[in-house]
Amino acid sequence: MTATPQQLDALAALDTPTVCNALELLVPERRGHGFNRRPLVAPFPQMKPLVAYARTATIIGREKLQPRGADPRALRLAYYEYLDSGPRPSVAVIQDLDGPDRGIGAFWGEVQTAVHLGLGCMGVITDGSVRDIDQMAEGFMVLAGSIMPSHAHTDVVDFDKPVSVAGMVVHPGDLIHADRHGAVVVPHNMVDEVPKAAALIARREKVILDAARSGSFSMADLRRAFAEVAEIH
Repeated sequence: MTATPQQLDALAALDTPTVCNALELLVPERRGHGFNRRPLVAPFPQMKPLVAYARTATIIGREKLQPRGADPRALRLAYYEYLDSGPRPSVAVIQDLDGPDRGIGAFWGEVQTAVHLGLGCMGVITDGSVRDIDQMAEGFMVLAGSIMPSHAHTDVVDFDKPVSVAGMVVHPGDLIHADRHGAVVVPHNMVDEVPKAAALIARREKVILDAARSGSFSMADLRRAFAEVAEIH
């Protein structure tokens, strides 16, 4: 399933915490998963939210990749072919397989962000590392496990498979919402419902916020606000 540009724009108008709030209301059984459960670094916190389709891959960097039927360059080119296919905009969701040494080598920097952006990929979400912060492609969204200086031996191991990044399980083609707070998978059947739920939550929260910011706030005011919120559907 692919969303219309209007649907993507409606999601992009929200921040990621708001999308998480909406999903908690719409799909309460997802309350504890579907988003990154460990912190990610946002080198460009001023960037607007990204809504894009996942292209998944795994990498290693601690040791040199041993060829398994195809040399690393052919595997890298096959990954780029995969990146260039499917719905757009896309976002690379990359799992680092180096375990406790995760992030020792940075796959991401000046060159990779330029190549990915040129192939219609608008950002990366990885539990690995990034580098070349000042040289990265302008407008490329980055959420990473760490910032490191070297790429070590880092290369692609596999792609187009489910991955787990910072505790967020992502399947190829999943719709991802991301900003400086983190990322969340938006179920395809919830694309239209998330903005509606977000608007409902905002109306409810406004009642409490207006009372709290009134300058004469009391427990009686809070009780009245909660009673009013309960009537907003």
